[in-house]
Amino acid sequence: MHGLFIFYIILVLVILLLVMLAQKLKVSYPILLVVAGLFISFIPGLPAVEIDPDLIFVIFLPPLLYEAAWKTSWKEFWRWRRVIASFAFLIVILTSCVVAVVSNWLIPGFTLALGFLLGGIISPPDAVSASAILQSVKVPRRLISIVEGESLLNDAASLVVFRFALVAVNTGTFVFHEAALNFLLVITMGILTGIVIALVFYALHRWLPTTPPINIVLSFIAPYTMYIVAEQFHFSGVLAVVSGGLFLSVRSHRFLDHRSRIQGWNVWETISFVLNGLVFMLIGLELPVVIKDLGDASLRTAIWYGAVISALIIVLRIACTLGASAFTVWISRYITTADNRPGWRGPLLLGWAGMRGVVSLAAALSIPVYLDNGTRFPERSMILFITFSVILVTLVLQGLTLPALIRWVKMEDPDATMPEEKQDTMVRKKMSQAALRVLKEQHADKLENNALLQSLHHRLEVEINTLQAVADTTIEYTDTFYPHYRQVYLELLDEQRQLLHTLNRKQEVDEGIIRKYLSLLDIEEEKLHVQFNSHSH
Repeated sequence: MHGLFIFYIILVLVILLLVMLAQKLKVSYPILLVVAGLFISFIPGLPAVEIDPDLIFVIFLPPLLYEAAWKTSWKEFWRWRRVIASFAFLIVILTSCVVAVVSNWLIPGFTLALGFLLGGIISPPDAVSASAILQSVKVPRRLISIVEGESLLNDAASLVVFRFALVAVNTGTFVFHEAALNFLLVITMGILTGIVIALVFYALHRWLPTTPPINIVLSFIAPYTMYIVAEQFHFSGVLAVVSGGLFLSVRSHRFLDHRSRIQGWNVWETISFVLNGLVFMLIGLELPVVIKDLGDASLRTAIWYGAVISALIIVLRIACTLGASAFTVWISRYITTADNRPGWRGPLLLGWAGMRGVVSLAAALSIPVYLDNGTRFPERSMILFITFSVILVTLVLQGLTLPALIRWVKMEDPDATMPEEKQDTMVRKKMSQAALRVLKEQHADKLENNALLQSLHHRLEVEINTLQAVADTTIEYTDTFYPHYRQVYLELLDEQRQLLHTLNRKQEVDEGIIRKYLSLLDIEEEKLHVQFNSHSH
């Protein structure tokens, strides 16, 4: 146990180094982690890593889904709800059906039930690597919104298909109308379970005397509670976490104070980063175990099956996304759609962004070794190997070529009605005007005698005048002015920081005061960093 703990500590350090290398090489870090895991797995003397599917489903999946739900824009999610739902449910089900038919024809001994099982496993794309690539390249915001929204729901659809296929393999029977009814029940009750538990945590956050550390701990307990309770009743734990997370994130301003939001966001971002890094590294480390499980099956034959199925799901997803675009053009004659002319560029990029990930491998590993009647589960090792092949091919091939495809397509942002820099200026100006209006209308009596309020009044007026001047200028200030502004402002902040460290050496100055202003400088620099990122993208 001691040695295994040291191994995982070293593994985390390796992950950090590889992520830094990925940033240097401008490669999506999940790709590099999987490939590095492959090489590390063949180093002699290292302990064999066998992933416990419960570890992924119960420990890793709830917080990763919850964090993704909190980062998701509900406005964008609702705007693209039809596209997201069709990708997450219809395409997943269609992919499962096609994979079932093809694998039944291609692989000797593969029944349709086993084919549906394989289809349910490999049908959901993983959004972590796709989001990492899309956010590092200039693409329309709608693409990122659809990919992230799809990832919140497709895991639930695929796991429900997987669950029913597993029952069919075990029992040898499949009743369509019962499965369809159960499918709707599992999904609906999963969503309701998540919302009910979210209401309980909403009440705890809002009406109990919580502190930022308590709020953060409650936010970690919430996704596990949602997932475990839903799964206990055989509902969709994934949808419970997603619906509960979305419910709470939209209302977070009502029950979390500013410290809880700042500290919680930093903690969640760090935990999510470590968990994602571990699961992608574990995918690569699992290869020797997967190959060993093949037993008497020919490795060359297994590679051929894996290549065919990988090509199938890549082509099928692109066909589905392009088909969805054509269907949208037709259906927009009868109903209002978010975009009645989606074209081919966006759907092509969405199709090529269908990389598979850790949920697929965890689902494959959760297949029992033996059936309920005591016989060995048929073709388990082949399903595992094909799943691993699909993950590897889609991550490496599509992940490495997606940035080049984005540059080749050159898709303009159809939603860019106003440039981002003008939106930024407009919002900041309206915020300052709102604050100034409250100051004048509700606190005029205090303003006459309070020097601090007078200083605040003057600062708001200066900021409004400055933002108005920026809005009126015809110069593209984001290309010329803003980088210079950022550079000079950073120098000023560094100079203030050095002054504070110098003052801290004086005995008469309280270090608590120094730390307070150092924290304020850090917040100011973070604001500058966020503003620069929004302009540069």
